[in-house]
Amino acid sequence: MTTLIFPLSRIEGHARVVMEEEGGKLLSAQFQAVELRGFRNFVVGTPAEQMPVIVPRICGVCSTAHHVASVKALEKIFGVTPPRLACEIRELLLLGQLIQNQATSLFIFTMPDRVGAESLFDMDESEEHRRAQFSIAQEALKVRKLGTDLITLAGGQFIHPVKAHIGGVSGGIARQAADALLKELREMLPVACHLFDAYWDMSMAMKDRIGTWGDDEPAYYISSTASIKPRLNSGHMRVLSPNGEEKEHFSPEEFEKRIEFTRTEYSYAGQTSYQGQVLRANSLARINITRAFQTPLADSYLERFRAYFGSPAHALLCFDLCRGIELVYAMEAAIELLEDDLESGETEVGYTPKDGIGYGLVEAPRGPLIHRYTVENGLISDAEFIIPTVHNMKAIERALMVAGNRYIRPGSINLELEKAVGRVARAFDPCIACATQ
Repeated sequence: MTTLIFPLSRIEGHARVVMEEEGGKLLSAQFQAVELRGFRNFVVGTPAEQMPVIVPRICGVCSTAHHVASVKALEKIFGVTPPRLACEIRELLLLGQLIQNQATSLFIFTMPDRVGAESLFDMDESEEHRRAQFSIAQEALKVRKLGTDLITLAGGQFIHPVKAHIGGVSGGIARQAADALLKELREMLPVACHLFDAYWDMSMAMKDRIGTWGDDEPAYYISSTASIKPRLNSGHMRVLSPNGEEKEHFSPEEFEKRIEFTRTEYSYAGQTSYQGQVLRANSLARINITRAFQTPLADSYLERFRAYFGSPAHALLCFDLCRGIELVYAMEAAIELLEDDLESGETEVGYTPKDGIGYGLVEAPRGPLIHRYTVENGLISDAEFIIPTVHNMKAIERALMVAGNRYIRPGSINLELEKAVGRVARAFDPCIACATQ
């Protein structure tokens, strides 16, 4: 028996893939998260009201989603309903994270795969092509910066936002500041479309080169966004069947009753499943659930996507194309919100701390994120973080088996296997720091 080990790059955190083969037959494929963070353990004993400031430190990439989910969990316990304006600013904050994440995933993590390169800045030996690709990289980084600017505007600061708090947000957004970012978003929206069109063409060329769109076995999909004009500051979760039927619609309080969670001996990240079946979260899940964005450019891309892949779509590399559609949608949705008056009106309500159990749900870029807290005597006695990446773990390993069986033969292993392993992992955009809680 031969053991193949593939360290993974261009993902968030540290992980590896371990495959075992014998006689040209692939026996197993494991996605191993090799680091342990243990946040759920060391927050025990923390004053509950401090959690929204502490939990963004789980991950610099996902800090925004953790910040808002934490606030919402405590609001459930304290019986607080934030004002409408506060919810709009929180939605804007989450849209900023979506822009920042999808631009990073598309143009820094996965675009080199489209041209068979190792990195963003080494994608082609041709001087002409290198200049063109470098220009794309520069534009992509500008789009990504818009996401960070939006997080800063709506969240008070970028890496670890502070503006959302129990009962609302700490203030509105001044018209002058909103207008300044509006101008940039409007200017960069055509650039984002141009980037996605280029990425779409690169993806089509890659499919012709490697001969596949990846693992296209049907799966169940989980998301907390609505089917019309999806919002990230959500309240309910949905499970979609492989044929596109909505099977479940439930609150985060019901999560443990509807979704199975298991741990493995070889990874610090757990796995979820639905009635024993493989689940998928992230961009493809949201696109499969969404019937309409109700923004013109994103809906035009959605129509193009479905004309080519159908609905629901299952091909593995569709995840990346869906991120491009969501990038455009997030920019359009942010423009709509910033055009409204986000300065005038009530932004917070008072509250009285209470003990109890509360669930906070948001749709992070990688899927539904839940924080569950138990508060006793004002302190956290138990905390559980249900991380979006765990919904994809079984799907990742199944897709790795498909890739392995494609490139492993009796007496030989095609060197393309290493590239395929990377493409599979990066399609799901796993966040290892979050998943090992």
